[in-house]
Amino acid sequence: MNQRGRDPENEQPVAPPAPRKRTGGRSARVREAVLAATLDQVAEHGIEGLTIGDVAARAGVAETTIYRRWGTRTALIAEAVTELAAVGNPAPDTGTLRGDLQQLAEQISHLISRPGIARLLGTTIALSTDPDVAAARHSFWNERFERTAHVIRRAVDRGELPDDADPREFLETLSAPLYFRLLVGDSPLDGAFIARCIDHTLTLYGKPE
Repeated sequence: MNQRGRDPENEQPVAPPAPRKRTGGRSARVREAVLAATLDQVAEHGIEGLTIGDVAARAGVAETTIYRRWGTRTALIAEAVTELAAVGNPAPDTGTLRGDLQQLAEQISHLISRPGIARLLGTTIALSTDPDVAAARHSFWNERFERTAHVIRRAVDRGELPDDADPREFLETLSAPLYFRLLVGDSPLDGAFIARCIDHTLTLYGKPE
């Protein structure tokens, strides 16, 4: 009689089946569905018109699932927008400061030109006295600056910027005109405007080329 666990042909130990790889599981799918539904609702109705019930219905989950994971709608919106900004927008590493700034400015332009984003930004400004909205806005910006600060630090290491260059101040100078034109102006965020923003920023903070 063959010993249990051995191949009858060559009496070698039979290897156990390889464990199945998890692909994210239900929790990851729920998170993705809820964040996507949140962005859709914001685009259609703004922050003021968004409800947890509508997001839950759109995502196909229970309201309690959203409350248990995010707690408040502002926390939910903050994570949804932060995720939108992060996905598909890796911090550039072209090897030159100008090349990195070009990619960063294009990423910002594409992001804030998405449907509903201008409305979302305007609402967060209008509701700036709301502590939850203010906290969500601060969380978003801190995350964005942290993700891109090393672009400036690398430029300092390469000698393209002075040693005392402040990453946040530098990135604020680059991005502020883009947001201003979106929210206040009526001109497109085209290539010429992006190039001008980069030139002005480098003139103000960079070393002579």
